[in-house]
Amino acid sequence: MGVEFRTRGRAGPGKSKKGTAITAGAQAARDHAASVAASSSVSSSLLSSSSALLPADSPDFSSEESLDELRALAASAGAEIVGEFTQRKDRPDPATLIGKGKLEEIAGAAASVSADVILFDHDLSPSQQRNIERVVQTRVIDRTQLILDIFARHARTREGQLQVELAQLEYMLPRLAGRGVEMSQLGGGIGTRGPGETQLETDRRKIFRRVRHVKQQIENVRRIRAQQRQRRESVPVALVALVGYTNAGKSTLFNALTKANVVASSRMFATLDPTIRAVELPSKRKVLFSDTVGFIRQLPHTLVSAFRATLEEVQRATLIMQVSDASSPVSAEQDAQVESVLKELEADKKPRLRVMNKIDLLLPKQRESLRDSDADDKVQVIHVSAAKGIGLGTLLDRVDALLEGDRPRRVRLRIPQKEGKLLAQLQAGGHIYSRQYQDGLVLMDAEAPASLLRRVRSFVVE
Repeated sequence: MGVEFRTRGRAGPGKSKKGTAITAGAQAARDHAASVAASSSVSSSLLSSSSALLPADSPDFSSEESLDELRALAASAGAEIVGEFTQRKDRPDPATLIGKGKLEEIAGAAASVSADVILFDHDLSPSQQRNIERVVQTRVIDRTQLILDIFARHARTREGQLQVELAQLEYMLPRLAGRGVEMSQLGGGIGTRGPGETQLETDRRKIFRRVRHVKQQIENVRRIRAQQRQRRESVPVALVALVGYTNAGKSTLFNALTKANVVASSRMFATLDPTIRAVELPSKRKVLFSDTVGFIRQLPHTLVSAFRATLEEVQRATLIMQVSDASSPVSAEQDAQVESVLKELEADKKPRLRVMNKIDLLLPKQRESLRDSDADDKVQVIHVSAAKGIGLGTLLDRVDALLEGDRPRRVRLRIPQKEGKLLAQLQAGGHIYSRQYQDGLVLMDAEAPASLLRRVRSFVVE
């Protein structure tokens, strides 16, 4: 069910709803979506166990776009959607968020199809959740709880499970509801026969104790990660962090660049645990690529806090590679959400490379209109298709050009032939333009990263 709290309309070509310019890729995606919609039939559902409400603080997504995202989230959580409802409303109801009549309509629809759960694409207060459940007589889940459930399903490592558990506990704490005096424990001794500690207070104390324990475990994880990072930083290797909206194709691009085997799925949040792999750039420099968790509109603050140990890889990155879905008509709006999360992580000022992925899903004429930015442009944009391998060479060339550290330098060398190890390292890690053998020496004209040239600096010919 989609509910809009104020009137809005789709912006014209070249503009987002806030009036800011959008990229050529985003406009091409919108044109592609419009052409597909014009040539396809429209299907509709009559009933719904999925109630999606568009919040007032998310003006860049229409109610239909918000419902599309909720459908994807529900599918990732393993839910089968049996219908949808929408409602336009001036302001949210403080008791039930939506109108009384619409709530009764949803209750009847849910009963007619024996729905197990009703999903809201909006955060509900504890009292709103209880009031809605009292009317619909079935379980109600808001957007944050749905995302937490997906994270819990996909967490594989101990680190990821701890971070999800912390976020779930912090979400659950204000939503505990006991039965007051009926569940109280009587105190002992003279003058203490009144109601004692309630079951609700006992549950809260248990959760507080568990939260402290999980936070200690996560702190241990952060300490181990800091030690691993310190060992990595002792070697001059740059770190490139892939960030972007969930389902933008980050893991597919990561696999294409690193030949890794990270799970790449169309389901949202398929990747939770960070993965780091080394890649050799065209200049023969080594660089580390990091695949991180995807962002989403209204990413729960508890998740951002809980996953701070994981997202520290973004904060420490030398270059941020922001991956966008070029085929999505709301890619500009998704990028705005990514920008807000980067600001929260204080990583929005880092050097950035915009990568428009999935261009293979655009129409040929739209794909031909896309142009990569020049190397000296202020905003760096490269168009690729990770699934088809289009533009990956250009992408690595641009990464190579943007990284300042350990730049390659061309030198002349005179190295004894007995230094076989150094000669092998130069052959593997640099470009050899010419080589001559003379009196037991190897005269070379080579280009290699600064870190490699430091090992042969005594053989450099000035």
